[in-house]
Amino acid sequence: MNIYDVGSGPPLVIVPGIQGRWEWMRPGIDALSQNYRVVTCSLCDEPTSGGHFDHERGFYSYVDQVTDIFATLELSDAIVCGVSYGGLIAATFAARHQERVSALVLLSALPPSWRANARARFYLGAPRLLFPLFVLSSLRLGREIVTAHDGPMAGIPAALRHAWNVVTHPTSPARMARRVQLLNGVDLTSEMERLSVPTLAVTGEDHLDYAVPPALTREYLRLWPHARGEVLSRTGHLGVITRPEALARLIDGFLADLPPGRERRMIG
Repeated sequence: MNIYDVGSGPPLVIVPGIQGRWEWMRPGIDALSQNYRVVTCSLCDEPTSGGHFDHERGFYSYVDQVTDIFATLELSDAIVCGVSYGGLIAATFAARHQERVSALVLLSALPPSWRANARARFYLGAPRLLFPLFVLSSLRLGREIVTAHDGPMAGIPAALRHAWNVVTHPTSPARMARRVQLLNGVDLTSEMERLSVPTLAVTGEDHLDYAVPPALTREYLRLWPHARGEVLSRTGHLGVITRPEALARLIDGFLADLPPGRERRMIG
């Protein structure tokens, strides 16, 4: 498995979103690696991941992949973070392995109750054929990037950098569609209800997240009354890309407030 391992400090395992590529999160990984040992990998059905996807295991193959990362790196425990679709993977792993998760961080994460809406089902009907239309609709994310960078002068170059990263690390519309379909018939809520791990759920601002409305991510706060919710201002769904330093500060503050002994290693 091709694991990206950078930085030093408390280990932080990051699970990417539905597009599957860890490289899309590079700004956040770079920022977090200043205080953490950041560990990540593309989802196991991505050809570049070097992982194994078990069709019979379906969605749980991604959960198994997190287990494999822990085993490969001999991690006794770690902070586990999931981005968007990766939040479902991270939360499921945490529910199954609470003793190994010192804290759980969910970034604009889909809740366990989520199912594809009419728009998503439209794209699922012919993912390859409709992918150009999906890309065009994604241009509205430019508003979020411009807002996060205080205007077009800095926002447009940032959007171009992200676009270049996407082009040079392409995703597959067919694999993205399959990842959505893997959730059909899967009951994640019942096993997540038992989770008691310290949890931070981060969203962007309601009017800027066009991918996962923050109200959906806030469902975790009702599922787990112990969880903390935070809003990363001036961004929407792309906070790990658009405001990585501010995101790192939110995570630092959350971990600093944990009860003594829960986070076993101090942040440097």
